[in-house]
Amino acid sequence: MELQGKNVLVVGLAKTGVSVARFLHEQGAIVAATDVSPASQIKGVDELQKIGIEVETEGHSLKHFLNADLIVLSPGVPPDLEPLQEARKKGIEIISEIELAYNFIKEPIVAIAGTNGKTTTTTLIGKILEAGGKKVFVGGNIGLPLIEYAAGGKTADYLVVEVSSFQLEGIRKFRPHIAILLNITEDHLDRYAGFEEYAAAKFRLFENMKQGDVAVVNSDDAVINSKLKTLPLQVLSRGQKSKFKVIPFSSGGMLHEGLSYKNENIVYSLGGEKEFYPTGNFKLKGIHNIENIMASIAVARECGIAKDVIQKTIESFKGLPHRMELIREINGVGYYNDSKGTNIGALQKSLEGFDSPVILIAGGKDKGGDYRVLNDLIKKKVKSLILLGEAKNKIRDAFKGLTEIVTADSLQDAVNKARGKAKSGDVVLLSPACSSFDMFKDYKERGEIFRRLVEAICC
Repeated sequence: MELQGKNVLVVGLAKTGVSVARFLHEQGAIVAATDVSPASQIKGVDELQKIGIEVETEGHSLKHFLNADLIVLSPGVPPDLEPLQEARKKGIEIISEIELAYNFIKEPIVAIAGTNGKTTTTTLIGKILEAGGKKVFVGGNIGLPLIEYAAGGKTADYLVVEVSSFQLEGIRKFRPHIAILLNITEDHLDRYAGFEEYAAAKFRLFENMKQGDVAVVNSDDAVINSKLKTLPLQVLSRGQKSKFKVIPFSSGGMLHEGLSYKNENIVYSLGGEKEFYPTGNFKLKGIHNIENIMASIAVARECGIAKDVIQKTIESFKGLPHRMELIREINGVGYYNDSKGTNIGALQKSLEGFDSPVILIAGGKDKGGDYRVLNDLIKKKVKSLILLGEAKNKIRDAFKGLTEIVTADSLQDAVNKARGKAKSGDVVLLSPACSSFDMFKDYKERGEIFRRLVEAICC
């Protein structure tokens, strides 16, 4: 991609946008950048202005969009902005940051997508490959943007990249060598016209893959199975030439080829041979983490990592904060922080991971999903439901009559009420099924406040 002398507009100046603007400037582009936030809230504005980049804050002027030869969107920017629509009418190319970065990268990309589990899986794959002696870049939608690798001049054997549906919306040539699709459940319906549009964005992950590439997919996911049938690909067990190879994994049944979970073992069946990965010493708990681990094993074996290295690395991996994280146990009650559970599918996986009665703290900013799909789980698993945030009334209406429901004015109020209801053998679970932006800066702040409140409880 030739950028020298081109007028390029960067829309959105969070961490990714600032990195993109800097990279474009270094490539000789004439760069402008725009964001709706005030300059005081954007880290890096001064740096961009010092190197001659025109920065507009607190709005998006149409002139910047119509003067551009190329527009690069940051992940959080709504695609239906009026200036973007006008730019499309004019035929101006609009791409995402990962598409821009891909044009300057030669190394094989391992891309991880899905509604839930992306960050855990991305991190675990990175650790396994590093333990196996590979040079690895880990980033994308977490940590460092992919454009930072393109700009950095470093070399790696593999780029392990978490990709979101927002990023996949703006691809043209982006092609991972190995693509993982963990699951697709309702999320971000406040952004998309409907679930089908959201699922279609996820499936763009595969659109440029070729023979010799590998897709690792959850065969238990009904949406993935349905959409796979529309793609020109070959399931591993058919053994014939195809566009690319598919390795399925299942936590619910034995597969003839692929990865399965049975009797506390992950079984990798490939070409008549079987490898066994005992899960008894794994620190990651829950079926959803078994699925994340199966996907990670498939990738690691494709990259030539030895079985014993994979096993040891998984056993040592403690997981990430705010994801089914046990904060402490008090008088026989376990307090779990799953603040990253920002959608209905995440709450479903969390509840399925417990056999003990659950006192559930949920609610926040609604993302447009149908909570009623959880009715059976709520009735079966949840002893008491404590709701807070903007979505509390919608959630209460969905679960009315299924369990005890109370509301809380704050997270502290919710923790106090949960503590009052909990008995030895119960679980107190923060798994909001909503975003945090009505009450907190992000899910991390929500989780850290929950942690502090739980740690402050006196026995």
